[in-house]
Amino acid sequence: MEMKEKELRRRMVEICRESFRQGLFTGTSGNLSVYLEAGEMLITPTSLRYDQMEPEDIVRCDLEGKVLAGARQPSSEWRMHAEVYRACPQHKALFHTHSPYATAFAVVHRSIPAVLIEMQLFLGGEIPCAAYATPGTREVGLHAVTCLQEGAGACLLANHGVLAVGEDLEQARLRAEYVEDAARIYHYAAALGEPVTIDRL
Repeated sequence: MEMKEKELRRRMVEICRESFRQGLFTGTSGNLSVYLEAGEMLITPTSLRYDQMEPEDIVRCDLEGKVLAGARQPSSEWRMHAEVYRACPQHKALFHTHSPYATAFAVVHRSIPAVLIEMQLFLGGEIPCAAYATPGTREVGLHAVTCLQEGAGACLLANHGVLAVGEDLEQARLRAEYVEDAARIYHYAAALGEPVTIDRL
């Protein structure tokens, strides 16, 4: 195994554990991947708690789901990751969370309006909500691509969660954090009055 892959595996596990503690992940929900050259990716395994995950548990597979390295099976959402990598080659890492505030917006099929300057800077503005598809199917990825091809740094997955993208692991993680932060702040603001969007300032 090349040193670069070893370091990516280590960092993926580190981020997963941090995100578990932050509440972006719960139990075994959510997943994280990094695109490799030649149509391959590293992705978190299915049905393994993040506080028990080790670097060797990360799965290397191709975009057809064939396991190339690792004793475990890839996340059940590997098809979503594959479809995004196929359609959006500029993205090299994907972070799928079930963070509670953002997922609440996904459950009611509502985009999160751009109310913070950080949303403009890091997420491309409003966080759109992709159409519903059954979790684990390629359609989840295809619906997400519709939003991501319009320049969004992340999107909501209807009745499911959040998908943040990035040119590397760190950017995808940062965007996932900003999505949850924006959702929480919008929720609090809406309880106080009518949130004012950036385009109205």
